[in-house]
Amino acid sequence: MRILLPDIPEAERTPLVRQLLDIIFFQQERIQQLEERVHQLEDEIARLKGLKPRPRIAPSSLESPPRPPRDPHARRPGFTKRSKTAELTITEETVVRLPHVPEGAVFKGYEDFVVQDLVLKPRVILYRREHWQAPDGRSLVAPLPAELIPGSHFGPDLICFILHQYHHQHVTQPLLAEQLRQLGFDISAGELSRILTEGKDAFHREKDELLPAALAVSSYIEVDDTGARHRGHTGACTQIGNELFAVFASTDSKSRLNFLEILRGPRTDYVINRAAVAYWRRQKLPLAIVGRLRRGPQRFADPAAWRAHLRRAGITGPRHVRIASEGALLGSLIAQGVSPGLVVLSDGAEQYDVLAHAVCWIHAERPLARMIPYSEAHRAAIAKVRGEIWELYQDLKRYRRHPEPLRRPDLEARFDAMCSQRTGFPSIDGVLKEMRTHRAGLLRVLEHPEVPLHTNLSERHLRDYVKKRKVSGGTRSESGRRARDTFASLKKTCRELGVNFWAYLQDRVRGVGQIPRLAELIRRKAEEAGARKAVAALSV
Repeated sequence: MRILLPDIPEAERTPLVRQLLDIIFFQQERIQQLEERVHQLEDEIARLKGLKPRPRIAPSSLESPPRPPRDPHARRPGFTKRSKTAELTITEETVVRLPHVPEGAVFKGYEDFVVQDLVLKPRVILYRREHWQAPDGRSLVAPLPAELIPGSHFGPDLICFILHQYHHQHVTQPLLAEQLRQLGFDISAGELSRILTEGKDAFHREKDELLPAALAVSSYIEVDDTGARHRGHTGACTQIGNELFAVFASTDSKSRLNFLEILRGPRTDYVINRAAVAYWRRQKLPLAIVGRLRRGPQRFADPAAWRAHLRRAGITGPRHVRIASEGALLGSLIAQGVSPGLVVLSDGAEQYDVLAHAVCWIHAERPLARMIPYSEAHRAAIAKVRGEIWELYQDLKRYRRHPEPLRRPDLEARFDAMCSQRTGFPSIDGVLKEMRTHRAGLLRVLEHPEVPLHTNLSERHLRDYVKKRKVSGGTRSESGRRARDTFASLKKTCRELGVNFWAYLQDRVRGVGQIPRLAELIRRKAEEAGARKAVAALSV
């Protein structure tokens, strides 16, 4: 319940009164969060009972600018007439005869009518393999078709269907087992689990290729994380991606060290180079420790070798070990060809502040959007600051479309003036101070116009993962957790590259190889995008 406060005259707003008002505001905000949680639980109960849910809240105004009035006589956007059957492949043709042909009627050919249907029934094949005995006593048995998985009694189409239903359609294992049994298949819950999680080394290898290939051709990446329970414990799933790819990695915790290990990918080395030393200096690692770290080898093959080097250097303090390891991981990234200027776009979390950090404007503005005013003056101040943020955000979007270096000083000055103002309300001034702290990240677009101003793509990538977590809960085995990350990465990357995920599964399960490796498609798409930009620059 919201507390209605009287309008306090400005002369009576002493520092103590302002502090008390902020405390009341904080409590009201906490109450609002609890109310939102109650609404979420009510929606979940309604969904389980099959009731109609509440209408959704409108999105942030930063990404919802007012639309111009639409001509009522104009056709809706995207409306085009097309043939409904032009892209269909006719698999069966049936002639329908007229039951009673009048005497003297003249045959005028056929009138076609296309019907799409689906055949869902078991196809049980008995392979009768010839068995011969050679003159020398050897036993010779005819081999099974190459498309079958060795040792498996389930064909490639069924395996593709199971993988697609579980990883793409979010059908849980119990429901999937029930569906298969109702269709007439004889499959146990254990066998279904093995199909979903075991023997997926080829898929894991392809997933491991995605991140190195994308980092080599990308000027920026978006990162975000969400909770991921494993074996009853709360962990985290980190998403890394852009318009070319998406990679998911579930770990027991989230930190800068963890993020750098994910970025490094399948490699295990630690490298001391100029990038590592520069990072140590930025993090204010004592010069004596830096000197000891630089003595001896400068590259270490695995974590064990790196820990041994730290022990020899006498570095045992948790903070010093952490910073030293972060720098050596960053050095490994640079050594494998990652650009030091790679932009990492995030919601502002400190663990992602490596290389060139960019910050999402939507997350920076969100505290003001959620703020509950306690007076008309407070409400007006919130509206004024949000209006300034909105105007500057729209100008930055226009700068992204048409970068003009001469406009940079003006945009920077407007940002500084906006964040330096004092509204007289500590809650609002605190948000502006936080934005001022992230100045370089919020204005990264001025140096890199290709970088988005928000992390909407990351949140879209994570949405499927969150839905899966809500439906299926956590994972219980390492193979299950790894399979979930792998297929989430492959599915989202296929979508970004325009690859049909069902066709991809068919190609990989059967071992056909007609669809190129996704890492190769990432490189091709990046080259095509670069060529288009070059042509556009020449035309200008």
